[in-house]
Amino acid sequence: MSQQCVDPIVGKILAGWRYDISGLAPEMCGDYENHFAGCEHCRSRQRMHRIIDVGLIALASISGGVFLLAFGVIRHFGPRHAFWLEIAALAGFALSALIWLVVAVATPAPVTVLDAARKARAGCRSIACRDSRTPCRKKSA
Repeated sequence: MSQQCVDPIVGKILAGWRYDISGLAPEMCGDYENHFAGCEHCRSRQRMHRIIDVGLIALASISGGVFLLAFGVIRHFGPRHAFWLEIAALAGFALSALIWLVVAVATPAPVTVLDAARKARAGCRSIACRDSRTPCRKKSA
């Protein structure tokens, strides 16, 4: 990449957190949001990490669905050695479910989505709202 971080120390801290600031206290969050606003390098890295996270969750979901479909097809047609094929299909589904769970727990993608929804509901005061495509609506008094 030809871009450089505007503040390498803050950039290294954010890289260690995989560019996730959703779990930080509001006092600390403001400084990092300001860094993201001014640093294209960190903003692009954060975007890349979220794309990878959501992609892994989607891939594990699709994989699990395919293994369940395979199990259903095997049950329907009942070929020779159907028992072992069913075991293999269920093992594949279990592995896909385990991978989905690990990715969902280890990455901030689900937390980020929930956090953005909460902030939008609370009155739209954060960077998550500025990035949304719909205008913010304040609660009426």
